[in-house]
Amino acid sequence: MTPETIQENLKAIKYPGFSRDIVSFGLVREIQINDGIVNVYLELTTADPTIPEKIAADIKTTLGRLEGCKEVKVKIEVNAPKQASKAQKNDESPSPNTLAGVKTCIAIASGKGGVGKSTVAVNLGCALQKQLSKNGGKHVGILDCDIYGPSVPLMLGASGRPELRNNKIIPVENFGVSTMSMGFLVDDETPVVWRGPMIMKTIQQFAQDVDWGELDILLIDLPPGTGDAQLSLAQTIPLDGALIITTPQAAAHNVARRGARMFEKVNVPLMGVVENMSYLESSDGSRQEIFGSGGGEATAQQLGIPLLTQVPLDPELRIGGDQGIPITIGSPDSNAAKAFHTLALQVIDMIAK
Repeated sequence: MTPETIQENLKAIKYPGFSRDIVSFGLVREIQINDGIVNVYLELTTADPTIPEKIAADIKTTLGRLEGCKEVKVKIEVNAPKQASKAQKNDESPSPNTLAGVKTCIAIASGKGGVGKSTVAVNLGCALQKQLSKNGGKHVGILDCDIYGPSVPLMLGASGRPELRNNKIIPVENFGVSTMSMGFLVDDETPVVWRGPMIMKTIQQFAQDVDWGELDILLIDLPPGTGDAQLSLAQTIPLDGALIITTPQAAAHNVARRGARMFEKVNVPLMGVVENMSYLESSDGSRQEIFGSGGGEATAQQLGIPLLTQVPLDPELRIGGDQGIPITIGSPDSNAAKAFHTLALQVIDMIAK
């Protein structure tokens, strides 16, 4: 009996109300074994007292069956969100750990900055909304988790302050896509100078205290790296998959590959790779590979996942982002827009399977 075997057995314990286990949610902080006595330490955020009780009981039952286990002790540190506690007192929303009306959550991620994650998130969101609306689908949402440099509101053309209704934040909507971002909560000239715990708390509140309504898909636009924001998100939101964004050059796809490994460690499926800024197409149809070639394909091969699409460089893509009219809305017949619509159909197909 080792900490590794204990952790493998803990993967059989589901978080109450979810299909994901407590290990993949990142709740298990430490495992100690001393003369047959197993100590398990966890940390979670909830205002529902029955959840830690249920998890502790399941741990004791599961580990108690192991050969050589004399006793199981469980210690759970519970962090209760303030707004969620108020909501419970007023008999409003259920558990703060649920996204009740959201069917599928997908992370838009890369270990590297500057590869166009927000551009992909906004244009994919609009493309998904178009495709789903044809079949009577519900809304699509974008959660902008780039706390230091939020750009989704600008690119989506969404502005104003979110409303508060029944102690819940109502997302801002444009082009049928709902979005929540730090960009709605601070002035353009105000820097966000926060340490990790504040970032984690804000992301948890975005997930727990926002009324997303009925969504088919929620895209989560992540900041670069594999730090507090990413780990907090994996613990707070039941991610159904992650799209890895890269550009062709080695400086980007080497880092993107390492960033993707984080999701493997928390059991979030990798859906595929999107290569952004793949090439510049001239008026005569020839292509200039400004950032080299092959990075997206190499990343996909090394991760064992498909290269879903290659998005070309297009001035209209930048102009649309600056003006708040995504290219999938403003120039739907462009090659870049077609790449996003192809990606949207692939995502819908993967979800259906």
